[in-house]
Amino acid sequence: MRTFAEAALAFPTVCFSAALAVVVVFWLLVAVGAAEGEGPGGWVWGGVPLTVGFSFLAAFAWFLSLAAMALLAPLGLSGTPGRLAGSAVLVTAPLLGWRAARALLRPLAALFPDEPPPSRADFVGLTCVIRTGRVDAGFGQAEVRSRDGSTALVQVRQYGDEALALGDTGLLYAYEADGEFFWVARFDDALPGA
Repeated sequence: MRTFAEAALAFPTVCFSAALAVVVVFWLLVAVGAAEGEGPGGWVWGGVPLTVGFSFLAAFAWFLSLAAMALLAPLGLSGTPGRLAGSAVLVTAPLLGWRAARALLRPLAALFPDEPPPSRADFVGLTCVIRTGRVDAGFGQAEVRSRDGSTALVQVRQYGDEALALGDTGLLYAYEADGEFFWVARFDDALPGA
């Protein structure tokens, strides 16, 4: 009876062992921060990042190939029948692995939403209500209501002479990431002359 290492390094399992080795090295690089888990371009397969889908495919194909060759080993196939059996496993294992990976990826897709996570930049273009006594180039806070209805208290700053005060309505027109604040301008509901 062959050892595990011999079976993993025999044809056709060795092809999938190489793919599985690449997957393991990749995820080790992700674990130490040397690579991005979503891979380049953010490609998606079955609702999850392509890297996750390929990892499952490689693992399933490797396991199916190893199991199939272990089941065929007692038959003592050698020569042409053995090569045909190995070739059949080489083609069948990734196909069955693909089906198994897809079945597992469907429930995992819920963990990878299509929409980007909310960010502070989403507030740009929204109106706010000033919640401090004054707003200037170095101080101010305002309450803003996001598109989903939730509210947040944000830091705001203002240029110019037309000072904003408690209860005034402003328009958030830019976000300053370095200072973590929004630039705000006075906002009047009524158009001039209306």
